[in-house]
Amino acid sequence: MANTDHDGWTRVRGRLRAEVGDDVYTSWFARVDLEGIEDGTVRLSVPTRFLKSWIQSHYAERVLACWQGEDAKVGRVELIVRSAVVRSAIVPKLKPEIAAGNDGANRYSNGGGRPMSVGDPSVHEALGGSPLDARLTFESFVVGRSNTLAHAAAKQVSAARRTDPVMFNPLYIHAGVGLGKTHLLQAITWSGNAAGERKALYLTAEKFMYGFVSALRTQTALAFKEALRGIGVLVIDDLQFLQGKSTQAEFCHTLNALIDAGRQVVIASDRPPSELESLDDRVRSRLAGGLVVEMGSLGEELRFEILKARVQAARSHHPSFDVPLPVLAYIAKTVTHNGRDLEGALNRLLAHNKLTGHAVTLEMAEREVRDLIRPQEPKRVKIEDIQRVVARQYNVSRSDLLSSRRTANVVRPRQVAMYLAKTLTLRSLPEIGRRFGGRDHTTVLHAVRKIEGLVGNDMALAEEIEILKRQLQE
Repeated sequence: MANTDHDGWTRVRGRLRAEVGDDVYTSWFARVDLEGIEDGTVRLSVPTRFLKSWIQSHYAERVLACWQGEDAKVGRVELIVRSAVVRSAIVPKLKPEIAAGNDGANRYSNGGGRPMSVGDPSVHEALGGSPLDARLTFESFVVGRSNTLAHAAAKQVSAARRTDPVMFNPLYIHAGVGLGKTHLLQAITWSGNAAGERKALYLTAEKFMYGFVSALRTQTALAFKEALRGIGVLVIDDLQFLQGKSTQAEFCHTLNALIDAGRQVVIASDRPPSELESLDDRVRSRLAGGLVVEMGSLGEELRFEILKARVQAARSHHPSFDVPLPVLAYIAKTVTHNGRDLEGALNRLLAHNKLTGHAVTLEMAEREVRDLIRPQEPKRVKIEDIQRVVARQYNVSRSDLLSSRRTANVVRPRQVAMYLAKTLTLRSLPEIGRRFGGRDHTTVLHAVRKIEGLVGNDMALAEEIEILKRQLQE
């Protein structure tokens, strides 16, 4: 008989969550169950064939490695699909308020004329929102100079009534990892659903993809579309992960339908719409037509306030936990990367305090957070910045650089700007060409090679380019 090591499975899930991150884990692994372990083979079950296929294609080696880290005897991980009977027993019914479309109907056609109940598990799988963290509310969000506008816009969206005109649509928030995008999006969802005015659905881009593809496979795509378009506020996180032409097309249709119907859409990504290379031009244009807000890096003062707030929150569960202000000041000064590192630093201090009984001191903090002190990352250079700085250096306009003009006083600056775009950013040649007036990637390649050849022989040009690089990276 197969052994079921549930404690081991809990630890493996912890390893997996730590490796892939919370969003990926909740999207793809939250519904994976351990069926048994026998002769070095671990049997895991998932609710759908699509989920089985996705995990096998993208995460099979990682799951096996996590198991082997827990039990060296494991040599194979097998995925099976749970039966429809088991699935219907464990999947909760779709909430009526999420299922209801514009007219509040609670039954849909599956595309073939057969009525489909909202309790159908495939509908729930397609439309169930991504998990929400109860801690991520407006009350726990710490406001500072870098996030004031994003916070104010999010609050306005969450407070709006059903009859109010939509001010920012879509509201598009972008920032690097760990700067608070997901916190604001989940706060909007919590607040909106608590008020009861406009029901909000929070989905990661991966969950949206999974829901759409699953609906296609189970022939419930029409129900998926209708229910999505019946949402009062649709919140999409990590849009940069949206892949696949058909999924992007469906996202575009959903976005247009919701905006045209006066419904609110809120989106977060790690970059502005103009830099989402994989998205269709029409989607980028629609996203840019709303309110686009960047959340900047956390300043030292804001980091200090975040740490103070997190210590207060920790005391609700651990009343004796105390972190002296000099320790908080030290962490705020040295742990600069993002909010998740700040959270990690405090968790280490809390664990050390609880497990050893030792008071938190500056010496302990210096020892515990040493690996979280990262060198300052170079500034992320944008193509728009390159165009602006080069245009100013050579006394031409940015529109000249994007135009089809071939005069000498424009051609050389344009080539320099393309060369800098290739060397200072991660943009591809086709993307750079598109951002320089829709040019072909071969034009960009020619410009890059031309400047590379000249720099070796022309000291004046080499010096000019170094000056431009310094200006862009300051």
